[in-house]
Amino acid sequence: MKRGRLRVLLGAAPGVGKTYEMLEEGRRLSGEGRDVVVAIVETHGRAATAAQIEGLEVMPRRIVEHRGVELTGLDLDGVLARRPEIALVDELAHTNAPGSRHDKRWKDVEALRDAGIDVITTVNVQHIESLNGVVEQITGIPQRETVPDAVVRGADQIEVVDLAPQSLRDRLSSGLVYPAERIDAALSNYFRLGNLTALRELALLWLADEVDSALKSYRAEHGIEGTWQARERVVVALTGGPEGETLLRRGARIAARSAGGELLAVHVSSQDGLRTSSPAALAQQRALVESLGGTYHQVVGDDIPRALVEFARSVNASQLVIGVSRRGRLAAALTGPGIGATVIRESGDIDVHIVTHAAAGGRFALPRVRGGALSVKRRVLGFVTALVGGPLLSAVLSTFRSEESITSDVLFYQLLVVVVALIGGIWPALFAAVLSGLTLDFLFVEPLYTVTIDDPLHALALGLYVIIAILVSYIVDQAARAARVARRAAAESELLATVAGSVLRGESAIPALVTRTREALGLAGVRLATADGTTIATDGEPVRGDDFVTMDIGRGPDGEPRGRLELHGTLGARERRLLDAITAQLAAALEHTDLTATARAADALAEADQVRSALLSAVSHDLRRPLAAALAAIGGLRAAGDQLSPADRRELLETADESLSTLAQLVTDLLDVSRVQAGVLAVSLSPVDAAGAVLAALDELDLGPDDVELGLDPDVPALTADPVLLQRVLVNVLANARRHSPDGARVLVTTSRLGQSAEIRIVDRGPGVSAERQEDMFAPFQRLGDVDNTTGLGLGLALSRGFTEGMGGALTPENTPGGGLTMVISLPLADTPAPIPTRSERA
Repeated sequence: MKRGRLRVLLGAAPGVGKTYEMLEEGRRLSGEGRDVVVAIVETHGRAATAAQIEGLEVMPRRIVEHRGVELTGLDLDGVLARRPEIALVDELAHTNAPGSRHDKRWKDVEALRDAGIDVITTVNVQHIESLNGVVEQITGIPQRETVPDAVVRGADQIEVVDLAPQSLRDRLSSGLVYPAERIDAALSNYFRLGNLTALRELALLWLADEVDSALKSYRAEHGIEGTWQARERVVVALTGGPEGETLLRRGARIAARSAGGELLAVHVSSQDGLRTSSPAALAQQRALVESLGGTYHQVVGDDIPRALVEFARSVNASQLVIGVSRRGRLAAALTGPGIGATVIRESGDIDVHIVTHAAAGGRFALPRVRGGALSVKRRVLGFVTALVGGPLLSAVLSTFRSEESITSDVLFYQLLVVVVALIGGIWPALFAAVLSGLTLDFLFVEPLYTVTIDDPLHALALGLYVIIAILVSYIVDQAARAARVARRAAAESELLATVAGSVLRGESAIPALVTRTREALGLAGVRLATADGTTIATDGEPVRGDDFVTMDIGRGPDGEPRGRLELHGTLGARERRLLDAITAQLAAALEHTDLTATARAADALAEADQVRSALLSAVSHDLRRPLAAALAAIGGLRAAGDQLSPADRRELLETADESLSTLAQLVTDLLDVSRVQAGVLAVSLSPVDAAGAVLAALDELDLGPDDVELGLDPDVPALTADPVLLQRVLVNVLANARRHSPDGARVLVTTSRLGQSAEIRIVDRGPGVSAERQEDMFAPFQRLGDVDNTTGLGLGLALSRGFTEGMGGALTPENTPGGGLTMVISLPLADTPAPIPTRSERA
């Protein structure tokens, strides 16, 4: 019997329209005369989805009683008995009711396929087993129902039902996904714009991997060896050398430039195992490539370039990253083209990146001027040229020797002297001149095969050889010296430009200056410390003993040095002149740091002064009002005595009591805010029921069903809080929400779980607060334009945030969809020590 086909509709999140599209496809197939049944569908109360079922045959559900509750699910036996051509099965990851033939619905689907029935099903990306943990990290919500990747990848057809994140949020806000009481919590939790964007990308990348696997199979079946650059695959060649980390990070950046790019690292080892590489370095680089999300491979081959290119072609790579050769010019000249040149020639349509690295030469080291203008390598190469070129030239000229050839022989030897002078400078040129003169006299001047200078002209010729060699080598030496000075000047200019730019970048200037100083001057270590020896910044090896140079950096207002620079290494005169420019920049950077610290201290003093001014204003106004009312009431009682009626006496006593209670509350708030700002708030944490805390706050405020709408989730575990402080927070936030709600509108209070924390959301439909002013609400002694000065000192929200953060939680404002303000109180669950994200992290 032919196995049934499986078609999977994959969605990034609930509500994108997977079930709707499945039913729409079923209606289309049914209209074509195909035998289609709805094996099971979950409409979740969505009218548009339910309307698509009309006209389709729906199989009755299987009813299972479990612990007194009737559960319904897919009737596998009924569908098998019906034997339709196509079965529509919703929610592939669903867990079946206890007592069913299979514990998971995907197993029912496999049974249907085994019976030859085609299946169209739906699944969300969070239910794919390999992605389950990633989705939990993104959303903070664990998913217990999963489907093995092999089941989904084994489908004959996989389609992503895609919907832009903002469009999905708009559908949610319109009530097309969840009922009204769940909309606000869903928009603020799972259906955040960032969450939906990440889930959408996850679904598309997962499908891209599946398509890529199918492409590999097709190319293998048809013997296609050429590269099809359907996606970026970057192969990094590792030798086991120190440059591996640089190459891997460059390759990772290249792969990251295109969504879905893949990073592969490969090391080619020889068949005889004689080529040396560092196993420790390769192990570290393997761990690095895996941490970057790539894979590590090792192949065997004696021809490294060919092995690299063949591996790149086998994985359909589009980019190949290799390091620049560590060989010198002489080694390159003697051994021929390196691996890089061969790889480029053999790569064909694969792009090759040759990356420089530290092992190929220091990037920021300044050229040295002291010593000879020509490098040691050039002088050695000059001597080698004289030793090798002289005998070769003599052998060639001896073959064609004649009486008339003496003039050309002299010119050839003179040319050799000039070439040696151009390569190696004066000493190799003098050596070549003397050697050429002696050889010329020995082989070409009568009497032959003797070194005898009988003719003064011959002595003059040898002298001319030496003079010409000195003149040419002198010119070469001066040109090389000028070129080196120009290179050093350019390097110094680049260094000073970088130094100046580092100072302009602010706080990172000092470490950047210290690092660049060590690199540019070729020092073992550089340390910048304060006058008392405290380290400010350091780079390189720690300074030991007396083998270092110290320099004072700048002067403070008291005349003392702002810092002291310690340099471990040897400095020449030019390095010291350059160092003077660097120390000037360091002095400017230290002064900038000191001024910044002074400005911050001044800001703190100004803020404290502002708080004191507000406190004095509050004491002079808000505290005076209830105190004056209490004094007037008590004075009236004392003056009138028995002349007051019982009703008047009772009214005065109530006024005094209310005023004194208000005064006590104001004083308590002032004391509390001072403790919060001083960081000495006493907190006693214990497990607290969120719903119970909300109901206690409502009782204190005497708010009923006409004032508040409750959406309390009974499944939210106990949270960790101080019961007294939590109630004060709830009372303050609820009172604000109620005061700013329009007449007839109720405040919505919900509780929910988000990851390892519980959230209490208090939603009003008032005027709201603009995003740029939301943080200003939590500053003490202000009300953001609230002219009701009879309700306190403007400390309610400041205290509420301080209390919440003191309990390890967070109080954050959000705009209510449709208008208004939502205050979110987040606190850790009682069974987890995980901290609540800070305000900046939540933003």
